[in-house]
Amino acid sequence: MSIRFDDIGNRLKAFRLASGLSADDIANRIGISRTALYRFEKGEVAKIDTLEKLADLLDVSVPTLLGVGVEYIPSALAFFERLRQIEETTEHIVVLAGPVSFLLASDVFDQTLEECLSESIPAEEADRDRAVEQVRELLPILKQRKETYLERQPGILNLISGAEIERFLQNGLVGRLDLPEDILKERRARARAEAEHLVTMMEDELIAVQIGIVPGTLPHTSFQIFRQADRKVLAMSPFRLGEQPNVHGGIAMITSAPEALELHERTVQDLWRRALRGAEAAKFMRQLIARQSG
Repeated sequence: MSIRFDDIGNRLKAFRLASGLSADDIANRIGISRTALYRFEKGEVAKIDTLEKLADLLDVSVPTLLGVGVEYIPSALAFFERLRQIEETTEHIVVLAGPVSFLLASDVFDQTLEECLSESIPAEEADRDRAVEQVRELLPILKQRKETYLERQPGILNLISGAEIERFLQNGLVGRLDLPEDILKERRARARAEAEHLVTMMEDELIAVQIGIVPGTLPHTSFQIFRQADRKVLAMSPFRLGEQPNVHGGIAMITSAPEALELHERTVQDLWRRALRGAEAAKFMRQLIARQSG
């Protein structure tokens, strides 16, 4: 497998952002200039001993930094930065990631996101202040992802579980369930608004957006397949932005391994065959909304 130096630079930037260290901090600790660090992030070749120092400082393996095999990413901040980078040259995306696909989400969802992600972090978390700060650091990355999507308009195939939509409507757009009743009522209204937004997209039958509702449950591990001009990339993640959000713990994986891609593409094909689409899917969604509103 050939090594792409621009990808190494992208990974380096993602792990640097997740580390909480500034470019100056990292440069000083490994004995290079900040300018040299930025050049590496733009794809300039670094010496192997420099890469080893960077990997050690950023708490990542050299193979992951090089993209040999599978990238293992233990940080939501680094993971979503990697998605942002990958999406810059993506032509088509397959999404299986809960009831809300971020790139297709409404303004209501975007406006509620920081609250939901912050409240999802347990109050007893030892380093909660840092976790909440990482949520704030994550938001600009997500905003850039949405702006890139709206500018480039890659095709999207979004698979959604009917059971997860139903639970989303029941619980609301929340980070945890023990919120005051008045807030829960408002968040359920926001979840209904998000579901209505989804129905509108189904009824409009946008050329670049295909949405399938699969009755019942889907695999619990979220994944996305990105098709670029010269390759495909598979991202598997425990990190979630919608229903039952999680940006606090877990390990994401990114790979272009042919076997992994083939197996996940087969899963997509099977689920797409079973999925409700277009007017049929919209009708199913309206029934769910009416049942939860009644």
